[in-house]
Amino acid sequence: LVVGLGATGLSVVRFLVARDEALAVTDSRDIPPGLDLLKNDYPDVARFTGKFDERAFSSADRLIVSPGVSLKEPLIKQAQERGIPVIGDVELFAQYVDAPVVAITGSNGKTTVTTLLGEMAREAGRDVGVGGNIGTPALDLLDGEHDLYVLELSSFQLESLASLKPVAATVLNISEDHMDRYSGLDDYAQAKARIFKGAEVAVMNRDDMQVMAMNAGTRNIFFTLSVPQSQDDFGIDE
Repeated sequence: LVVGLGATGLSVVRFLVARDEALAVTDSRDIPPGLDLLKNDYPDVARFTGKFDERAFSSADRLIVSPGVSLKEPLIKQAQERGIPVIGDVELFAQYVDAPVVAITGSNGKTTVTTLLGEMAREAGRDVGVGGNIGTPALDLLDGEHDLYVLELSSFQLESLASLKPVAATVLNISEDHMDRYSGLDDYAQAKARIFKGAEVAVMNRDDMQVMAMNAGTRNIFFTLSVPQSQDDFGIDE
């Protein structure tokens, strides 16, 4: 069951249909973004809109939840309690990707850094796929034969992420954001910190105490606006 339509939900539908998976789509909105495209391109996919339909949830053996839908939604929590896997599009991407991934998040600056890193990779001659929370949804990137992926990931996408093993990951900074979805700054930071799980290299902001408190990767590299403190620091030396 694909929970939530929009660009991400449609990318999940495309990915699953291409693999002959049986699926349905549900959205709490009457006319969610992408509904017309879903009807035209995938008329055989069952649709439940206007509210989350308990029948759709009860018959599903896996939920793929769009980032805009909270995992605290009662029908999603009930599915989890029944042992039904609940994942997001990036977790599905992680289960299929076969090239290195760099993962980037943060309250501010993540789009700039993701875009810049993608351009650097292209200049270095890499066939790079850039997307995730910006531009192309992660699953749509798998349509190309890239040798590197650079993903911007939101805290919402990270909530259901478990098996991505990025070659490098970073949380650029932490400040209050999406407090309507989280119980506080620590709860929000914990969602962001999931990006470091399985990371080979963690790029840490030495000037942000919330970031420095995170359990990071097997190797840590630091950046700072101050004087570097070690050979693994990048900063500003006088």
